[in-house]
This record gives sequence, structure tokens and C-alpha cells, in this order.
Amino acid sequence: MKSWIANELRGCVFPDQRLGKRFKKLVEQLSDRVGQSIPLACQDWANTKAAYRFFVSGRVSEAVILSGHFQATRDRFKGTPGTMLVLHDTTELSYQRESKEAIGVTKVSFGGKGKDDRPRLHTICGILQHSSLVVTLDGLPLGIAAAKFWTRKKFKGTNALKKKINPTRVPIEEKESVRWIQNLQQSTELLGEPGRCVHIGDRESDIYELFCAAQEANTHFLIRTCVDRLAGDGTITISKEMKEVEVKGLHRVDVVDKKGNPSQALLELRYRRINVLPPIGKQKKYPQLTLTVLYARERAKPKGRDRIEWKLITDLPVTSRREAIEKLEWYAQRWKIETFHKVLKSGCKAEELRLRSAERLVNVLAVFLILAWRIFWMSMVKRSAPTSSATLAFTKVETELLDRLIPGDRKRPRRRHISDYVTKLARLGGYLARKGDSPPGNMVVWRGLCRLTDIELGFALGAKLVGN
Repeated sequence: MKSWIANELRGCVFPDQRLGKRFKKLVEQLSDRVGQSIPLACQDWANTKAAYRFFVSGRVSEAVILSGHFQATRDRFKGTPGTMLVLHDTTELSYQRESKEAIGVTKVSFGGKGKDDRPRLHTICGILQHSSLVVTLDGLPLGIAAAKFWTRKKFKGTNALKKKINPTRVPIEEKESVRWIQNLQQSTELLGEPGRCVHIGDRESDIYELFCAAQEANTHFLIRTCVDRLAGDGTITISKEMKEVEVKGLHRVDVVDKKGNPSQALLELRYRRINVLPPIGKQKKYPQLTLTVLYARERAKPKGRDRIEWKLITDLPVTSRREAIEKLEWYAQRWKIETFHKVLKSGCKAEELRLRSAERLVNVLAVFLILAWRIFWMSMVKRSAPTSSATLAFTKVETELLDRLIPGDRKRPRRRHISDYVTKLARLGGYLARKGDSPPGNMVVWRGLCRLTDIELGFALGAKLVGN
């Protein structure tokens, strides 16, 4: 078994030892054929049948599958000093099925009007996934700390609730948004050091109950806010109070317009510590909180793109321009989880699975989460820790093969840094490695991994044939 797989699955405990052995073999097979179908990864009918039996088994669940990865994430977290960001986000995985009952429905979309001028509605079959990704301040992904899968059979969205009741008066436990709180609590408990964690979320996570849950867990949060809550003594809102705040600093950032033309934007920074009140219908249940509101708004309206305007809310103090810029840079890391979900869909081809029920799909998706993290980690480690040893990611055979396939510059001394071998791996996937090129991305690393696996297999078979 590959060394990284053994390390990643060490903490998995199955009720049957045979299930554990099958799981390890299955992860190795799927990692060698990332993005391919299960029959192609397993190569023969016996292994394919065993894989399907594993995913169908009632003794297998996504919690058991991910338990080893969660433990490995915690170990990497404890071995890395300093503040860590926990990025939260939801993605939708769509599937085409004749019968939607076995998997479930995510939404009903509008597909235009028919000949009779009546709207055509399409029911989207699929699964919703909420992930919590732990990254360093440099953007290196340490692993998944929590994951939830569901369909809208159990929970109704805000738009559906509005037809019958005011959604703000519905207990959070009865709403789909409870997943944000559950993942915050689960990831904080897993990592074990809440003071080092800053939970990052987009406007969908702007939930007062989440702020209170973070306070109870003694952890921190940084959320992009969209709700104009009551502030102060209850006679004023956050937006009105922020209008009174003078600009406390400027920050220049590099941006790209819709046509790809680079430019710079000048942001005005305003921040203040504000007393924030809970929703009117929940003021008896939840306490008032003292939070920091940070506004970053582009000074002039640009041409060719939308104006930058970020409104952030956090429990952390912001007392200077430097601290305000630091929080903006932290929130900018949120895009990493979008990239992670892209690797899951485009690299692992998670939406091309053909399994019939939601339970089976979720078990496969749990395995794909581990594989997607591995690909994402390999593409980011070159940027975050370029001088680390190559043994952190590659076996001895893999480094020797890469050295033979893509020899380095003879005039330069031979190095064993991980950045050098990630570049060589990416070159197998089509990366040109020109002087002005940006670092290799996830797709070329993924294609390089697939090619290296085939080459390694051929090398092993060739060695046996020659030996005979």
C-alpha cells in the first residue's frame, strides 16, 4: 500500500476486519485511477463486485470512512503551529436518474417557457454536501474536519418556509442552515484547540445562532455579513452605525476585470466594535454580543467589473489598519474551498457516479473527499512549503521514475525538495514549466498522478518479466 494511504487510513475502525482490508485496497485502486469509473479502477469483475458490496453494506457509513482522515487532519493540525482557518461551504452534486426517489431532490429549476407559454420546471436530482476544510494561513490544506450530506427531503429552504411562517422565528434545529453550526462544533471538537481556529464562511453563514455557538465553543469566526441587525440599544442598525465611522485606512489590491485585464483597486477600510442584538423573536433565547464589523469598499466605481464591497463580521478585535488587512486576507482564503469542490467534481468526476441510491453515493463521495484533498494538497504544498523533503509526498520509486522521465538541469545540483518533484509530476500532466508560468494547478497535478501510476505499474511488471 502507498505510504500516504496507510497514514491517512490508520485511524479507521470498521466493525469487521475484512471491511477494513477491502476499504484500504479500494482507496488504493481509486487513487490510481482518479476520475475513472469504479469498474475501470478495479480492473476485474471480482474486485468490482467487492467494491459495490462494500458501498452497499449497512455496516459502512461516511462517518466510518472519513474517521481515519479526520484523525490525520487533527494530527497535521497539531503539528503545525499558529492560527488555522477552517473554511466552510456547501456544494451541490447533481445526477441524472429516471427515478428521483432513491437519491432525492435538491431543487426545482426554471427551464424557460413552453409553446403554451407556461413555465417549464425541471426537478434536479442530487445530493448537497457541506464541507469544512482546514488550511494554514499560507493556504496549505491540512484536511477535512467535518462533512455533511443531505437532500431536501428532510429540510425545507428559506423560500419554502416564507410561504407559511417567518423564517427568523423558526428554531435553527428545524432549518437546513443548522449544518453550519453542526460543522463548526464538530470541527472545533476534533481539532481540540478552539483558540487557534478561525471559522470562515460566506453570506449564507451569516446566522446569529452560529455566532453564539462559536462563543460557547471558545472559538473564533470571520463571516461575510448580509443581515442588517439591530445594534447598540436597539434603536439603530449596524449599517447606520457604520455610516458614522470615518475611513481609518486604505488598502491597494490587484484585481482582474471580466476580460482578464489586470488593474489595482483602492479600498477604504472602516471598522468598529459594535453591540449586536439577536433577532427580535429570539432575544429571550440568545444573548447580545459585542462583535467587530469591518467594511472594505472600493473608493471609485471601476469600469469593466463590479465594485469591490466586503462587509465582514467577527468576534476578533480589529484596532489598526494592519489587523484589518489581515482579516481581509484571511477571508480571501475562503476561495480555497471552492477550488477543493472543483477538484471533487472535475478531477474525481463525482457527478458521473452511477450508483442508484443516496446511501451508496454518499459512501463513494466520502472516499472521493480524501482523494480530492490529496490532489489539492499536492498542488498547494509546492507554494506553501517548497523546501520540504520529497519523501513527504513521493515514494523512493516515484522519485526515481520522475528523475528518469524528466531529468533536471545538469548544471544545477540535484535537489530532493518537494517543489521540484511536484513540478516534474505536473509536467507529466502537460505543465510546460516555462520561466514566466504560474505554479502548476490541480488539473495538471491530477493528470500527472494518473500517468505516473501507469508508468509505475509498467515499471513493476517490466522488472518481474526481466527477473524471470
